[in-house]
Amino acid sequence: MDTKVVKFGGSSLADAEQFRKVADIVLSDKSRRFVVASAPGKRFSGDVKVTDMLYNCYDMAVKGESFDRSFSAIEARFNDIITGLGIDLSLDKEFSDIKDAFAHRAGRDYAASRGEYLNSIVLAKFLGFEFIDPAGYIRFDETGTFDLDTTRKLLGEKLADIEYAVIPGFYGSMPNDTIKTFSRGGSDVTGSIVASAVNAVIYENWTDVSGFLIANPTIVDKPEPITTITYRELRELAYMGAGVLHEDAIFPVRRANIPINIRNTNRPEDKGTFIVSDTAETSRYTITGIAGKKGFSVIQIEKDMMNAEIGFGKNVLRALEKNNVAFEHMPSGIDTMSVIVSSETLIGKEKPVLDEITYRCHPDKMEIENNLALIAVVGRGMRKTRGTAGRLFSALAHARVNVKMIDQGSSELNIIIGVEEEDFETAIRAIYDMFVLTVK
Repeated sequence: MDTKVVKFGGSSLADAEQFRKVADIVLSDKSRRFVVASAPGKRFSGDVKVTDMLYNCYDMAVKGESFDRSFSAIEARFNDIITGLGIDLSLDKEFSDIKDAFAHRAGRDYAASRGEYLNSIVLAKFLGFEFIDPAGYIRFDETGTFDLDTTRKLLGEKLADIEYAVIPGFYGSMPNDTIKTFSRGGSDVTGSIVASAVNAVIYENWTDVSGFLIANPTIVDKPEPITTITYRELRELAYMGAGVLHEDAIFPVRRANIPINIRNTNRPEDKGTFIVSDTAETSRYTITGIAGKKGFSVIQIEKDMMNAEIGFGKNVLRALEKNNVAFEHMPSGIDTMSVIVSSETLIGKEKPVLDEITYRCHPDKMEIENNLALIAVVGRGMRKTRGTAGRLFSALAHARVNVKMIDQGSSELNIIIGVEEEDFETAIRAIYDMFVLTVK
């Protein structure tokens, strides 16, 4: 039987009603054999995630303060779910063990992981699945670096003889058996790891949105969904700030060539977005997505015959390196070079950076320009479509947006432009209108 690994986020498991939706989804397909669960998320605006409640309790314990009242609120969250589901389950022993571990300062990673741990026990009981604690199978080395090869072996062997199981997301263990959590998108990472370990045919990531959208919905009104996106396109959009899966959550399944399907727990009929290694599927639009972010500065450098001066670019980068400033892009001309950096990393270092470049490169003119926003237009269809750049700049010109910087990779997978921060939203809407609305 083909195996699907399904992961549910915190909003999908926030209360008993959401648990029932999850159960309907899981039990509707026998190939959904392994379920990865997050800690309960917010039930409503203004609510507090259980993970944040656990952090707060643990901090109180470390300070020697009484945390009984705060921990009782956590107990109530889980007991409300159990009562709402009508299952015969008590977590009293688990609550007692966790409180004792807090009092003995078991660590913030341990504290943070208990939301997934408890929620998975409840979900396993409700589904009638086996509960698997990942602490024994998801491994980190002595430095805290995740060990994929060891984990795949241990987890693969454990799950080989299990038909159905629920596995908490977000954590594993160190060689000394202390709990270690993933730094970002922890449950997403666990789902990807489990899918890789069991050679799943697909990894379904269930959340509160029906996949990815072509543009930010806070900027563009009701943007079209992305039906299929490649890992390379995803990386480009994620780099430019799009709210997509973190690279750590992608690597295990990408390495195993397993597709990811982003689905909506509240709208299970929606197909969502498929993330694949490669695809012959043609997109309805030339572009796949638009993403961008503000907060950049550009160091403008001019010098006659710059192109003939061997080592000029290397010396500019050495000046940045000496001041611990990383560069994002470096478009250049015959006698000019523009170095794009994060404004935040440049704060307080403007003069030392300029002085160092002057010392090493002796430019004719140099200045720093702030308040720059970068926008990436990404799409595999751009490679085969003539006039993409022309349409892009025509749209921006029509919207009266001045382009400050242009950078296109040799793969022709993306075009990155720099605009004034005040033109950021206008530019994104203009690009969307040109490549999407005109096609609809």
